[in-house]
Amino acid sequence: MSFLVVHGGTIVSPDGMHRADVLVRDGKIAQVGPDVGSAAQMVDATDLLVLPGGVDTHVHLMDPGDTTREDFPSGTAAAAARGVTTIVEHTHGHPIRQVSDLAEKRAHLEGRSNVDFGLAAHTWPDMLEHIPELWRGGVTFFKIFTCTTHGVPGLGSADLLAALRAMSTEGASCLIHCEDEAITATAERALKASGRSDNGILTAWRNREAELAATAAAASLVSVTGAHATIAHVSSPAVAGVVADTAKRGADIAAEACPQYFALREDEVLDHGALRKFTPPARARTDADEDEMWEMVRNGTYGHFSTDHAPSTLTQKSEGDIWTVHFGLPGLDTTFPFLIDAAISGRIAMSDVARLYSEAPARRYGLYPTKGHLGEGADADFVLVDPTAEWHVTNADLLSKAAWSPFAGRTFRGRAVATYLRGDEIARYGEAHAMREGQFVPGPGAGVA
Repeated sequence: MSFLVVHGGTIVSPDGMHRADVLVRDGKIAQVGPDVGSAAQMVDATDLLVLPGGVDTHVHLMDPGDTTREDFPSGTAAAAARGVTTIVEHTHGHPIRQVSDLAEKRAHLEGRSNVDFGLAAHTWPDMLEHIPELWRGGVTFFKIFTCTTHGVPGLGSADLLAALRAMSTEGASCLIHCEDEAITATAERALKASGRSDNGILTAWRNREAELAATAAAASLVSVTGAHATIAHVSSPAVAGVVADTAKRGADIAAEACPQYFALREDEVLDHGALRKFTPPARARTDADEDEMWEMVRNGTYGHFSTDHAPSTLTQKSEGDIWTVHFGLPGLDTTFPFLIDAAISGRIAMSDVARLYSEAPARRYGLYPTKGHLGEGADADFVLVDPTAEWHVTNADLLSKAAWSPFAGRTFRGRAVATYLRGDEIARYGEAHAMREGQFVPGPGAGVA
């Protein structure tokens, strides 16, 4: 039986911060208190914060398949180095659509992950009959697109209704990417007919109206079916408001936040082009826009943060024009630092970080109480953070295969000192140990008869 004691640190939870020690026994948290005794392995956390490991529930690592953009070893190294200990991953290039796909992927990932991981399935309009067996097979959630994107077909209203009914029957979770297919397709035809291929086409093509219309339609169907749904990467207060209003009427629906919508501006695409091509695009235009978004984080309109980590290398981002180049940004290297900095800057409380990036996503997707908190019986997944340190972000520091970040050049206050997965140190001072001890975490439907 192995023991470890984290001594002298300040525990951070959604309820606040307090000085306590942590006793770890065989990879689980056995006790949290002012004096839990000693162990053969003592970790000095004096002057450090002890936060639950990040739980990032929206990650794309392209593995298996074409891994030139990212793979599990590199992507999960980036996660571990910055304090993320659990991810939920789904790749568009090699989607899970039936149980055999899930089994194949699980076998492929043996020994390839530095952190624990769940797997999400894609919802294909002509394969809805596989929803029950996938949920019982252990997927964490089902990804739904309302528009064809990344080669994944969008679901029209009838298929979306059928999918949500099936998921509601099973008690399954889903994550919905909301952009209206008809609106984006009409905009694309008009822009191409006018001969435009400038960077400004992105926000006209993947426009605000498309996201708002699709969110309203999806929210109404979530409400009538009783499904458990999260709206992915909600880009603006208007869309977040639709989700919040639907939740107030009793629907089980939540809004997912991503850092890019709080820190990048709509007009940056004009200068940066493909390096700001993600969808929905950034919407913020002013400081006031960002302030309104942060207020929605503080008042609970946004349920949790994720990265939507969807990297491409700089070379890949330079291949083709703004129409054809890959969508997406890297984010696993920077999201936990971004949130820690937001807390030190006063945008949110440090306790909010533990809620938004650990406990809330773990609860939302049924991974709690094993993951997402520092309570007794939970996996001993935690990160030690020095709140006085700073990290000036450079591309050379990044572990993602993308090897660049839209946050390069910024300085984040607070820095991860060490990350622990089930009681084992997996990263220190921004370097992952490449131990690849990550295990598959079944979703809450696994094994249900």
